[in-house]
Parts: sequence; structure tokens; C-alpha cells
Amino acid sequence: MGQSKVSNPAPSRKTAQALDFKSATLYAIRVVLHEADTGKLLDALAQRMKDAGAFFENEPVVVDASRLEDVIDWSSLVKALRDHSLHPVGVVAEGAQLEAAGAAGLPAVELGGAPVRPPASATPETEVPAAAVIPEKPADAAPGGNASTQASQPSPTDTSGVQREASSVPVAPTPAPAAMVINRPLRSGQRVYARNTDLIVVGVVSRGAEVIADGNIHVYGPLRGKAMAGARGDASARIFTTQLDPELVAIAGVYRVIETGLEDGLQNKAAIVRLEGESLQIEALGN
Repeated sequence: MGQSKVSNPAPSRKTAQALDFKSATLYAIRVVLHEADTGKLLDALAQRMKDAGAFFENEPVVVDASRLEDVIDWSSLVKALRDHSLHPVGVVAEGAQLEAAGAAGLPAVELGGAPVRPPASATPETEVPAAAVIPEKPADAAPGGNASTQASQPSPTDTSGVQREASSVPVAPTPAPAAMVINRPLRSGQRVYARNTDLIVVGVVSRGAEVIADGNIHVYGPLRGKAMAGARGDASARIFTTQLDPELVAIAGVYRVIETGLEDGLQNKAAIVRLEGESLQIEALGN
């Protein structure tokens, strides 16, 4: 006698609605490894976190080991990251390195989905679109049209006259995203991120507050917290402020911690922060 089979009942509609899958964009910090020596990695991590204060705390991180050939001690590195209040969520690696990272609980992730914001450039005057001129309707034109009117209108295939002029009008370029404008002061613990555009803050950025933008950052008021421009790799991004007194400034991942204040010519002055090579340059404005 054959054994009967009992199929599992389909989940009820109520059970299926207990959760949903939604798309999400993860903003994660990439930790790029340059050494395979565990001691050097842990020392460098401790120094970086000390320099940055609480700037990176509680952030998700992706460990990029694509430049290393020797397999590292992933268990020790993962533990150290978590001890510093960082949350490793994945790894960029290949071969044995990827297998070792997977054994430590880090899956492979693809970072290609975050495009670098293209640098801004001035538009040549010749590319500014001109207004098209619409020819006047002949005075003797009847509402329904007549033979003379029909003859005076250029045909769709005519390559001269009005049709040719209209086709020569340049097409306006796609406008860039409007800058994000914050018309209020930012208090300690608040964070604002301007994705794919510039950030303008009209007011003070207090100590403990963070302003982040894929483009430039403008602060019309005291900048006393942390500011990171070019967050997606735009090295041409800038930070502008009317009163510079920050805890940390960064452009395209290159950062500088300000612990004891700036020199007299920059402290609490209008200034610009830019990236030159791998070094941040801070210059006074209005000189």
C-alpha cells in the first residue's frame, strides 16, 4: 500500500502580510585595507577612530581587501571594527581572501552601484539655447485655409525656411538637481545628507551636528560641527562657510580633525576648504 502524501497548506493572507520586501539604498563607509599585517591594521584602525572622534561611530562599513594578496585575520579585524562601534556588513575581495572573509561572517558585496557625481563645469555661452521665433500668420489666411495659404506653408519635408530654422535651435540640457537648502540651525546629534547635489545651510551647524553632501557644502553661519563634501568621490567639491570653527572637515573621503583650533587667520573667519591631491587646503575668503 503506497504512502499518502500530505501537502503543506498555503500560508494565509494574514501571515503573508506580516512582512514585506522593499528596495533600499545602503549608505556605507568603505574601509580600504593597504596592509595584511593584523597588528598594523588594528593600530591604524584605533588611530583613525581616535582622530575622527564619533564621526564614524555606528556606521555600516564595507571592508575593501581587493588590493591585498595575503589572507588576513578576518576574525580579529571584524571584532576590532565592532569594538569601535562600526558595523561590518560585507567585503570586497576575491579567491581565498573572500572565502576567509565569508567564514568570518562577511558576505561579498558589489560597490559598483554608487556612481561618482560628475564634477561641475561652466556651460559655454554658445550652448545656451535661444528662443525660437514663430512666423506670423499671413493676414489673408482663412480659418480653414485656402490654396494660397497652403502654398505659403513649408511642407514637413522642406529643408529651407522655418523648418530649417526650428531644427537648428539647440536642445536645452537636463538641469542638475536643485541644491538642498536648510533654513534653520542644526543642533548636536542632527545629520543632514544632500544626495547627488549641493547642501546650503542658512544658520549655525553646532558642535556634534553633521552635514554631508555629494556636491559642495555652503554654510552661511558658524560651522562648528562636522562637514563632508564630495561624499561619493567628487574631489572637486568644496566647503564654504562664513565662520569656520569645525570639529572635522572632509572632501571625497580625505578628512582633517580640528582639535585645538585653526591658525588666527582662519579661525572663525570666512573660508573655503578644498582638496589638492591627497591633502586638504583651507584658505580664507575675502583676502
